[in-house]
Amino acid sequence: MHIISTLCGRRGSAVAAIATVALSLAACTSGPANGDTTADGIGLVKSGKLTVCTKLPYKPFEFQDNGKVVGFDVDLMDLFAKDLKVERETVDIDFQQIWSGAAFAARKCDLGASGITITQARQKTVAFSDPYFDSTQALIVPSGSAATDLAALKGKKVGVITDTTGQEYAKKYAGEKGYTVVVFEDHALMMNAVKAGNVDAVIDDNGVARDFTRSNPDTKVVTEFDTGEQYGVAAKKDDPNATKLLGRLNAVIGKAKSDGTYGRIYEKWMAAKWTSK
Repeated sequence: MHIISTLCGRRGSAVAAIATVALSLAACTSGPANGDTTADGIGLVKSGKLTVCTKLPYKPFEFQDNGKVVGFDVDLMDLFAKDLKVERETVDIDFQQIWSGAAFAARKCDLGASGITITQARQKTVAFSDPYFDSTQALIVPSGSAATDLAALKGKKVGVITDTTGQEYAKKYAGEKGYTVVVFEDHALMMNAVKAGNVDAVIDDNGVARDFTRSNPDTKVVTEFDTGEQYGVAAKKDDPNATKLLGRLNAVIGKAKSDGTYGRIYEKWMAAKWTSK
């Protein structure tokens, strides 16, 4: 009980303690497992709302524009909320709280949509929807840089965002290529660092990287790495209600892909045509 009461008042930071944090947060909550239900019997943490956890900013997937949260993921969640006949509400939260499952254990949200790559490690802590977006890693440098790959960054600094697949990729090759990995807490801090010359390059998901360089011509994407990643929407693991929620979401996104809605959302935010595979 002492461990639980301590964790209720503060968030642990060590990755090794993630499972403990999630379980402790669950113990901190009280009340029914789910709030009011939709007509189809799916429980939600707030009556009349689909509550979605995300980490801002991560343009073009989720970011604020004139005080309003918008983006690719947001449009998909709005589509799902409309199908459930509820409103979408976004909660900005640490990324680790989403993929660790802690946010769901604490009933802070129904789903997590934040450009989350599906990995074996994350599948141990959360349940995922079907993949809804294909992604890979990209290398971004200042526009005047001569670097075209990781080998050209020997002795240089490469920025990454904490707890991301970009960080994993950069760490994997750091010793071989001879660069130093610099970890940032969020996307905005990392991108400002490469613009200011505080790091020589950054590694980030290609969709985000290409959106950033379109708006910042003093930076450029010089290469992409074939990591074969896919994004999924996260929910509470081993939970029957979450399973129903994700099943319904899969059906909504599947329909959107077949009727052209997904393609229109993709083109809106990615400035490119979506091609069904």
